[in-house]
Amino acid sequence: MPDLLIELFSEEIPARMQARAAEDLKGLVTNGLVEAGLTYSGAAAFATPRRLALSVEGLSGASKAVREERKGPATTAPDQAVEGFLRSTGLTRDQLEVREAGKGQAYFAVIEKPGRAAAEIIAEVLEQTIRTFPWPKSMRWGAGSLRWVRPLHSIICILTDEAGATVVPLEIDGISAGNTTRGHRFLSKGDIKVSGFEDYEAKLKKAHVILRADERAETIWHDATNQAFASGLEVVEDKGLLAEVSGLVEWPVVLSGKIGEAFLGLPPEVLQTSMKEHQKFFSVRNPRSGRIEGFVTVANTETADHGETILKGNQKVLSARLSDARFFYENDLRVAKAGMGDWLDGLANVTFHNKLGSQRDRIARIAALAREIAPKVGADPAQAEEAASIAKADLRSAMVGEFPELQGVMGRYYALAAGRAPEVADAARDHYSPLGPSDDVPTAPASVAVALADKLDTLTGFWAIDEKPTGSKDPFALRRAALGVIRLVLGNGLRMSLGGAWHDHRETVASNAQGGAMADIADLLSFFHDRLKVFLRDEGIRHDVIDACLAMPGSDDLTLLVKRARALSGFMGTEDGENLIQGYKRANNILTQAEEKDGVEYSYGADVKFAEGDEEKALFAALDRAEAEIAPAMKAEDFGAAMAAMAALRAPIDAFFTAVQVNSDNQVVRRNRLNLLSRIRSICLSVADLNRIEG
Repeated sequence: MPDLLIELFSEEIPARMQARAAEDLKGLVTNGLVEAGLTYSGAAAFATPRRLALSVEGLSGASKAVREERKGPATTAPDQAVEGFLRSTGLTRDQLEVREAGKGQAYFAVIEKPGRAAAEIIAEVLEQTIRTFPWPKSMRWGAGSLRWVRPLHSIICILTDEAGATVVPLEIDGISAGNTTRGHRFLSKGDIKVSGFEDYEAKLKKAHVILRADERAETIWHDATNQAFASGLEVVEDKGLLAEVSGLVEWPVVLSGKIGEAFLGLPPEVLQTSMKEHQKFFSVRNPRSGRIEGFVTVANTETADHGETILKGNQKVLSARLSDARFFYENDLRVAKAGMGDWLDGLANVTFHNKLGSQRDRIARIAALAREIAPKVGADPAQAEEAASIAKADLRSAMVGEFPELQGVMGRYYALAAGRAPEVADAARDHYSPLGPSDDVPTAPASVAVALADKLDTLTGFWAIDEKPTGSKDPFALRRAALGVIRLVLGNGLRMSLGGAWHDHRETVASNAQGGAMADIADLLSFFHDRLKVFLRDEGIRHDVIDACLAMPGSDDLTLLVKRARALSGFMGTEDGENLIQGYKRANNILTQAEEKDGVEYSYGADVKFAEGDEEKALFAALDRAEAEIAPAMKAEDFGAAMAAMAALRAPIDAFFTAVQVNSDNQVVRRNRLNLLSRIRSICLSVADLNRIEG
């Protein structure tokens, strides 16, 4: 079975598009081959700045012949129906067969498709792939109609088996497939003839091209960390930047430089961001002081002076960039030391949302809410209000204007420069957190209060103006805000009523909202619960277990809710738990049917004196014990103990149903037993709504 090698060689492909393009090439080609009747054993795709490559192993040499029979319309059907059937089969009327079918005769088509050689299929699939390739952006170049991300120069398409390599005949807009490629733009000359994937990868490496992106990234990181270590420094890890830089070079050459003394006083975040955004440099840190003192750049070529000229040019550009950053920072510090009043006044002219007022209006709301939340999280109310009132001041700073990703981070520096307490400055930095699932959750009380206030105000505000997420659309990142609240509450073990916080705050929001209404607290809480299900799903907690806990009182206390859900989930994972649920559902079903039939509610009066057998008496005793243990456990929120007490009911309930007929002919006994089942129901429902458990 032959192997297939494809390479599409072009001008530089943007780094951000390479990984997706490689996967698209693999998917489009392999899916097309399989749909055409070929099979394969494995496939792998690769990308460098100038090429996409695909290796397909164990490809079948030809597709199998196919014979298909299809039943058509009756022979008495209108001509239009018959003609439609003919079009769908590609046959003529005289090629159809007439057969008996049910009550009459019908037309049948016998379609025979002969097997096709792999090369023929590959040529069709690859041409279709190239002409319809889903680039985010593409261009038409030359006189042809082909669109590609950058001008396409050559195509390799070869099949390799024991007899050797064969070029698949293919031509697209004047480009004929062949078996040659080119190496590094500067470090290699001439065409490179290849005979298969292993030969292709090996010859590319000799021509200074590392085909695999992960190998390029590993080379960069290895050389960068070694060079930094030799100087007693360390490279600041940045996986996103590493992936991007490995997509900018085919032959990475790591060069290290130093940051000028004049710039070492800049905050490390400023240095990192400026170097990363403007020049794709890695930051190099002094582990003793924490200062950023150097950088690592990655060249795409080797030079006779070992990169000295490249490094000098980069340092010159870097100095210009950092001079701008220093200018922004020093000007910002002057405003900060004056109290940040100019920035805060300026936010009155910045619209947050046309229905929710300005950023200044929003700051006032957040500050008021932070003061209310503070006692619930152990923060000083005045300090939380102060932090919230300045947390967004840096949005008007020149530095954040240049680098929006530094909002909050610069707020801390400017708050300290203004003479604010460290706790206030930290809260200004942390109030956006957590932004994502990998982001740290603030733990300092003032930071927690302001971060919660910021997110709760956002959610309440957009609910008030009916701007809720719909389907996959969430333009105001409200799902992220809700998840942030969940992580803040659970990460800090906070005990607070979200409904209470919203109830007090929604009137403030409504007074600012133009054309808005009072936020629907029940609907907003439901939205939170949906986010919580997603959050807990990663812990393996089933949605029905969460639903069973949501039905209990206090569902707007997320810490209490999750504590109960985790205990119930653990209980459901035991044999006792699963069996008790079945026993409970059996009791509930019998009881519900009897109540519907009799038109009464059996909820009082079960008396052990009417019990007739040992199993029935044992269940009375077990329910007495369980009730005595569950009630104080639930009051103490010891859900584990409550579940353990409930688990002890499994055996006596099983024994009861095995030995006892509930619907006795004796009506007194029957009524007593139904009231006994009611005790089972009420005791179990005091822990969680087991009716919502599936299965």
